[in-house]
This record gives sequence, C-alpha cells and structure tokens, in this order.
Amino acid sequence: MTGWVARPGRWVVWAVVVFFFVNLAGVVLSVVVDSFGTQWFGTWLPDGFTTHWYADAWREFGLSDVLLTTAVVALVVIAVSVAVGVPAAYALARRSFPGKRLVMLLFVLPILIPPITYGIPLATVLYKFHLAGTITGVILANLVPSVPFVVLTMTPFIEQIDPKIEAAARMSGARTVSVFTRILGPLLLPGILAASILVLVRTVGMFELTFLTAGPDSTTLVVALYNSVFAAGIRANQSVDAMATIYTASMLVLLLVALRFVNPTQLVTRIREET
Repeated sequence: MTGWVARPGRWVVWAVVVFFFVNLAGVVLSVVVDSFGTQWFGTWLPDGFTTHWYADAWREFGLSDVLLTTAVVALVVIAVSVAVGVPAAYALARRSFPGKRLVMLLFVLPILIPPITYGIPLATVLYKFHLAGTITGVILANLVPSVPFVVLTMTPFIEQIDPKIEAAARMSGARTVSVFTRILGPLLLPGILAASILVLVRTVGMFELTFLTAGPDSTTLVVALYNSVFAAGIRANQSVDAMATIYTASMLVLLLVALRFVNPTQLVTRIREET
C-alpha cells in the first residue's frame, strides 16, 4: 500500500487502463445488445429481444457464400505461405550470404508499412492482368504480407534447433528430404502451427488488400461487413450490428486459439550472426 501512495503515477496508469477497457466493453456490448433488440430508443435496454436480425443478415448479405470464400482464401494463403516461408526462413536462419540484411529488410517492409501504401499499386497490377475481382487476386494480394510474416515467425524457431542434429542425421546417411520430413518437421511443427494460426487471423482480418482486389464473388467477411454499412440501400441497424457481432465473434475465437498455441515472446525475430 505504501508503494501505491509513494507512486501516484500507478493510479494514473491504472485509471487510464480501466477507462479504456470500460469504454471498449461499452462499445462492444452496445452493438451486441442492439443486434438482439427489437427497437432501442432513449432507454437503457431495448424494448424487446429477438434473434431474427441474424437470420435477416445471413440471408441479406449472403453469409454462406461469404464465409465459404473467407475459408477458401484463408486456407490457400496459409498453405502457400507455409510452403514458401518455411524454406525461406530456414535459409535465413542457417545460411550467411551477401545481402542477407537487405533480404530481411524486404521481408519486414510489407509488415511494417501500412497495406494501403502498396495495396493500390498491387491492385493496379492485378487489374491489368485481369486477376483483380477474382478469388485468385484476393489470394495473391494477401500473400504479400503473409509470406514475410511466416518467415519472421519461423526464423526464431529454426534458430533454436541445434544444427548438430541435422549434421548427425546426414552423417548417418539421411537424405535432405528425410532430414526435413523426419528430423526438422516434427521439431518445427509447433512453429508451423503458430505461424499458420497467425496468418489465419491476419488474413481473415485483412481489409485493405482484400477490399482493393475483391469482386462480387470473392468478398470475404471483413469486406462484407464494410459493404453492409456503406453500400447503397436502406437496411435496419440491427442487421448491421448482427453482421458486426458475427465478425467480432469469429475474430475473438481466432485470437483465443492463437494465444492458446502461440507464445508472443517467440515472435521476436533475431538473425544469428556467425563469428
């Protein structure tokens, strides 16, 4: 108690944190409650509660097709990102070559800079080759930040594996494919799982690149939510709030799964310098 009195700054910090979370909870709960309300004007709670707004949102916004498209895009992006990112991370973790720092910088850039800065020229190129507006274009656009993300996530995992294990396997006659599938594969499985879950969360929540390259038949959940708010036409606020609740719930589940399998301290990438 003496420490709290001696350091009033703690009170300020905790007050700001509590204020932030109370406001955040108020915003989220107001959307969730309104999505179940019949009508809500000037009272603490809606006049009544119903679930038909979710059925209306599901039918009006075509959520069956939207969720299917979202799943297809996310799964393909995960598969390609892991297939490309894991070997690239292995090369960066195990090999030293001229321009290695430059390569690392190129991998970091799509993650550090806002997606809109390279999303517009990327969408222009995809439209030029008639790929934008298709699910292929959406997948290609989402691969730009996802592959570097896998590389930066997997590099620490690979660095933690002693190279002597691989050397011992090769000395015992194991071929390169066997070393990767039977030695490195099981050891890297937790890292691959972590990278896959993080790419899943990032792809489902990626708005800018998907919005710039999606078409009527390649819209993901986050873009469908935007369209439900700003598209032309008149629709009930409760339907939009139901759509927002579905998206928030799906992202919350993905984040909880990610935190279950991913240790945030393992996401700090370091490239070991050979002496």
